[in-house]
Amino acid sequence: MSEALIRLHIEELPEGVFLATSEDVPGLVAQGRTVAEAVEIAQDVARKLAESYRAHGEPLPPALQRVFSGRGEVVAPVAVDA
Repeated sequence: MSEALIRLHIEELPEGVFLATSEDVPGLVAQGRTVAEAVEIAQDVARKLAESYRAHGEPLPPALQRVFSGRGEVVAPVAVDA
């Protein structure tokens, strides 16, 4: 199983949900009711983005170049603004 380390930016929105984005993976946006849920969704979005890049013959962003084994896992440390 391939892994990649990506950085996530997590912020709490006024609505009480958490938004995850990543400068490492353009287009990665995920929202969850908790930080853990936002990270889990972000991992799935990163996998789907990697699959899409591959399907369209586009180069992967550097942070995702080691991902994609069909069941790849993305490891994402979380930075939370205090």
